[in-house]
Amino acid sequence: MTRGRFITFEGGEGSGKSTQVKRLAERLKGRGLDVVATREPGGSPGAESIRDLVLNGAADRWSPVTETLLMYAARRDHIERVIRLALARGAWVVCDRFADSTRAYQGAGGGTDAAFIAALETHVLEEVRPDLTLVFDVPPEVGLARAAARAGGEMRFESKGLAFHEKLRAAFLGIAEAEPDRCALIDATRSMDEVAAAVVAAIDGRLPNG
Repeated sequence: MTRGRFITFEGGEGSGKSTQVKRLAERLKGRGLDVVATREPGGSPGAESIRDLVLNGAADRWSPVTETLLMYAARRDHIERVIRLALARGAWVVCDRFADSTRAYQGAGGGTDAAFIAALETHVLEEVRPDLTLVFDVPPEVGLARAAARAGGEMRFESKGLAFHEKLRAAFLGIAEAEPDRCALIDATRSMDEVAAAVVAAIDGRLPNG
């Protein structure tokens, strides 16, 4: 059986990723594909429990290193129980955040050593790597305003301040520039329909038969 495809969505707060994950999943299902739409932190029962710990509470609830370890504990459970199994059966996995978010949030934003994060990636992800990463770019002030307008969203990271979110944006842009074969940059300031069209164009251009 042919291995499935693994697509990740990355970007700062309020970039519209979650909406576009749902739209892409429905579009791919309409093409007759087996699709698993999931998210991080979370995606499996154990990882969702860790999500509650990480995303809620005071901004300084966890140190950056502790936060990194929690993220990778959740990620490993997600890989073992959802992602790896789905890919093995030939499904397309569409994930709202993955390892690049740890590089940006806990690394560039929080100050966790990049070599430490890279070592975790090697040992925790093993062979599970995205085939395509869509990096949603939006100015932090725009994204934070969108996030503030959401009802019921987790606010721990949003509360970290503009300077933190500027670091995140720079980190995501740096990842996209450093790994152009894997990453496609999406201008997330446009309308939802325009962003959706850009997502589909990236999929069709880089992952044929999708």
